[in-house]
Amino acid sequence: MTVAKPASRPNVPHFSSGPCAKRPGWNPQNLKDAALGRSHRAKVGKAKLKLAIELTREVLEVPADYKIGIVPASDTGAVEMALWSLLGPRPVTTIAWESFGEGWVSDIVKELKLKDVVKLHAGYGEIPDLSKADKNSDIVFTWNGTTSGVRVPNADWIRDDREGLTICDATSAAFAQPLDWPKLDVVTFSWQKALGGEAAHGMLILSPRAVARLESYTPPWPLPKIFRMTKGGKLNAGIFEGETINTPSMLCVEDYLDALNWAKSVGGLKALIARADASTKVLADWKARTPWVDFLAADPAIRSNTSVCMKVVDPAITALSADAQADFAKKLVAAVEKEGAGYDFAHYRDAPAGLRIWCGATVEARDVEVLTQWIDWAFAETKASLAKAA
Repeated sequence: MTVAKPASRPNVPHFSSGPCAKRPGWNPQNLKDAALGRSHRAKVGKAKLKLAIELTREVLEVPADYKIGIVPASDTGAVEMALWSLLGPRPVTTIAWESFGEGWVSDIVKELKLKDVVKLHAGYGEIPDLSKADKNSDIVFTWNGTTSGVRVPNADWIRDDREGLTICDATSAAFAQPLDWPKLDVVTFSWQKALGGEAAHGMLILSPRAVARLESYTPPWPLPKIFRMTKGGKLNAGIFEGETINTPSMLCVEDYLDALNWAKSVGGLKALIARADASTKVLADWKARTPWVDFLAADPAIRSNTSVCMKVVDPAITALSADAQADFAKKLVAAVEKEGAGYDFAHYRDAPAGLRIWCGATVEARDVEVLTQWIDWAFAETKASLAKAA
């Protein structure tokens, strides 16, 4: 089958699941007021960091009694701070169904060497039975599994009368999916995900219950300086007022402020979620009319609206070995990239072969629609080349 090469390209051909597309209309000039060459501890630096925290609370609708901190090392740093500082006094339930969730399990078992750990596991495209999470344990999970395109459907499975803490990696869910704050004790994300900010900075949000744990429990292992959130047995409040543990990039801070102000300008959290949903609907409509592609997550209730993972179901391709299927997917994506029509939307290296298309709020639905036209063309071209080689 021959498919004509599309006549147009996406205005912004960036579909990476991290770092993600910059917000519409972004320009380096937006960062002209950055406090470059100034100390982050100077009045201007502190004011910008504090504003970043205040706008985060406003846009994400974080409860007033939750603490918000800017921490080192992106979402990874924020999660590790929580794991190393809070885990230990209770059993732990880990919930994982893709690469990054499995990474937290590995750290808990192999690095912290905790023994009383129950693992709820599912394969790519699926989700574990969340009702099995023990309310008496600390629960560690990702809200949205970036490499599988699977998210939790809601937080109804988290008990209101839980004894343990819930520690949630929400880096590809924040600003695109509603987070049920009363059910969450620790929430982490990074700037380079859903709002397309610059990398290396993480956000750590703590409930009053999490703060109480920090102030009542001292881990038996050494804590590196960048993990320490208490002083003299009390929360180091400065971290949650913009006094960062290490030196942040004020250029990145300015970029995050720009993204947050854009989020406010388009209508806040409700509008951001709607934008992600609109782009995901484009892919659902494409799948409905395209026989060779399907979602990796079969159940719409757990399907991500940010990191949308899709698989090739054409019989001629599924008959190939796993390595050959992965090679086919990479060649398809490379064909689109060569034309400048879409970048970085191949499957994650550990995930099943296919496509991973970012549909977060900074992506325009129209650009996703044009991308699908290029994917149709590239599929036909790549399949024809495969047949010719055979």
